[in-house]
Amino acid sequence: MRSRTSDKRTAKSDPSREGYVGLFDSEIRKMFRDARLLSLRSPAQSFFFARMLRSQGRAARLRAKWAGRGVHVPPVMIVSITSRCNLHCAGCYNRALRSPAEGEMPVEQFRSLLAEARELGVGIAFLAGGEPLLRPEIIEATRDFPDMFFPIFTNGILVDDKWVRRFRSRRNIMAVASIEGSEAETDERRGHGVYSRLKALAEKVRGSGIFWGCSLTVTRSNLSLLIEPEFVARLIDAGCRIFFYVEYVPVAAGTEIMALTPKQKGELIARLDQFRETHPALFIGFPGDEEKFGGCLAAGRGFVHVSTSGAVEACPFAPFSDTSLKDRTLKDAFQSPLLAAIRASHDRLKETRGGCALWAERDWARSLAATPADGRPSTVQRHD
Repeated sequence: MRSRTSDKRTAKSDPSREGYVGLFDSEIRKMFRDARLLSLRSPAQSFFFARMLRSQGRAARLRAKWAGRGVHVPPVMIVSITSRCNLHCAGCYNRALRSPAEGEMPVEQFRSLLAEARELGVGIAFLAGGEPLLRPEIIEATRDFPDMFFPIFTNGILVDDKWVRRFRSRRNIMAVASIEGSEAETDERRGHGVYSRLKALAEKVRGSGIFWGCSLTVTRSNLSLLIEPEFVARLIDAGCRIFFYVEYVPVAAGTEIMALTPKQKGELIARLDQFRETHPALFIGFPGDEEKFGGCLAAGRGFVHVSTSGAVEACPFAPFSDTSLKDRTLKDAFQSPLLAAIRASHDRLKETRGGCALWAERDWARSLAATPADGRPSTVQRHD
């Protein structure tokens, strides 16, 4: 994760625990400092990011305390709060890897998860799906955790005036709308009429005071458009202040042609570095930015994933788990044999072929989950 004022990529980083942990914590602080600067025209928003910066500092100190006790706590969780969705996007990783039969985490379990996460030092929880806005009761529970930050990855279709008011009054939740590029590309992947509805959404939130972002799934065919300065400038003019460039991972059979080529990966990284210097917004590349931290940040190096049913996984793109929050604490889950084994073998996770190093090594990850060290039943899934 890199913010607009991050050090140049040419700087060498120490991939050891002490090196990359400190560097990652520093990047999180830079992100919130940049967000505060971008919000100076809105005193309330700027004050929020200043307060959040202090909260992230406290979270980092908690993580360091737990590390001293042998517990590896990541700064970020990704929580998939539903498998349901109101769209049927081509190549969707959630539909390819997940089954509605897994069930959904009850609100009270989600609230308990956040309470323990906060005590351990997790400062950021990305809410994903499916379509997260289909579970407003879950999102409402974040009200009790004002010192945590919750980017919500949504297709945007359900954002109405009520949601706009909610995002404006609850600054620790941030809408991140999924956009594919042009109207033709968006509607081809997400369905007819989706682009026009997203355009209407941009008009709705323009001038609303909401600090919002967009998630751009980068494919072989849409890269050239998504990295055009004019395209980015139009979104910034509409109020977008944080851009997540997510390389497409070919989890659905037959979609390998959508993944970036090595040359395109280099082009994306270079263009994001340029945007950080020239555009008034935050730019985060996944997984391209991970190279600064010595490679893949999954399995708790930087983040973990909690599935809709409460299984703790290394990454949303690697649905393998040996631990469930139904019968384990989050602290215990962070120390699971699967996550520890992946972190211990991190050297094999530097090749990001197909957008995700762990997905490229999925057979290996599956084998680790299938034989948990403590003899407990595995929740390994087989959807590829």
